[in-house]
Amino acid sequence: MDPCSFVRVLVGNLALKIPVACRPARSGVHPSSTPCFCRISFHNLPCQTAPIPLLPPEDSTAGIDGGLVAAFNLSRQDVDELTAKSLFSGKSRIRIAIYTGGRGTKCGVNSGRLLGKVRLPLDLKYADGRALLFHSGWIAVGKSSKRSSTQLHVTVRSEPDPRFVFEFGSEPECSPQVFQVQGNLRQPMFTCKFSFRNTSADRSIRSRSFASMEEMGNGRSCLKPFGSEGERLGGKERKGWSVTVHDLSGSPVAMASMVTPFVASPGTDRVSRSSPGAWLVLRPGDNTWEPWGRLEAWRERSGMAGGRGDTLGYRFELLSMSSPGLFLAESTISMSRGGRFGIDLSTTSARGDGSPGRSGNFGYGSWPSAAFVMSSTVGSERRTATPVVELGVQHVGCAEDAAAFVALAAAIDLCVDACRLFSSKLRKELQPQEAAADGGYL
Repeated sequence: MDPCSFVRVLVGNLALKIPVACRPARSGVHPSSTPCFCRISFHNLPCQTAPIPLLPPEDSTAGIDGGLVAAFNLSRQDVDELTAKSLFSGKSRIRIAIYTGGRGTKCGVNSGRLLGKVRLPLDLKYADGRALLFHSGWIAVGKSSKRSSTQLHVTVRSEPDPRFVFEFGSEPECSPQVFQVQGNLRQPMFTCKFSFRNTSADRSIRSRSFASMEEMGNGRSCLKPFGSEGERLGGKERKGWSVTVHDLSGSPVAMASMVTPFVASPGTDRVSRSSPGAWLVLRPGDNTWEPWGRLEAWRERSGMAGGRGDTLGYRFELLSMSSPGLFLAESTISMSRGGRFGIDLSTTSARGDGSPGRSGNFGYGSWPSAAFVMSSTVGSERRTATPVVELGVQHVGCAEDAAAFVALAAAIDLCVDACRLFSSKLRKELQPQEAAADGGYL
């Protein structure tokens, strides 16, 4: 398997110095008494937000924790567009807008007050094959260059990040082929088989997987039993979905199985965060399936009529036979527009207790390779899409490793349908024959 070329633009080592005499317009208080944060944007990629620690004006470097706060991923095509000879060549910039006050919005208006902006030009012409340092140090905020002006410390660099890319031939519920993509080449790599499992089959998978974990001295409650009170209410549930990934010889190499039904909360037609549905991602072991990861998903309410603006909430835990599980991802995806599911440890650390955290001290102005793991496109409930999966090469030692991530990508895509409002009709591919005959409402 040959990887595709990617580049990551990394931003970190943030710190802010604000002279006592300097106050942002209409703020009413000096920023040292209020939190500061910034919004970092680059190219046409989503804006990222990060807090900024404040330093005393006389301090130069102490207090800079060396943390990475933003990472932007560029494909080879993106890099080519940014470095193409045109009127806009050489104009790519990192833009950092600095605010004082709390993050978030109130009534649709940003709650923070703008303190100033910084723009740093990037020349990515030679970024494809080597690491580059674009800036590391202090820079004046805004147009003022006086010695007493507000200053921001920031490091911006890039590094190559080759990845394997896989593309589903159609939606996961249509049992598609999965192709490895490199440039214009598409090579068949796996086949997916979507199926409906009955309750006894699911119990069998769960019991075998749980037993294998207990044999390793790690019996855990990650496999919740069927029949809990929340899963018996009202008969509104979606259950038994499964995707098995096979290699080209037909051997099963990974599986994603819905082990906790997606159930409507009492008095509603939606899956709530307090009672999420769950998938178990498994890999073949010694004459059995061994658990590899657990994915939970639910529907976050937007407050808009008809569920418009709702999001798919998710969290993913990597399971281990010999140690506590690690929560690697927790975020949301728009139900109406779709988005990306990602596992990226560059700006957050994995912890056994599931709490997010900084990625640790990378050293002043010096970071190791960014810990990108995977990214997968996710369709919306309005429009289906074929998942495209990117995997960091350091996490794929063989085709079977990639198959587990492919199964995970199928599961998160199917969660969009599993978390549809129960008043909505599912596509026929997602309905068992007996349910389709009764009108298709699950």
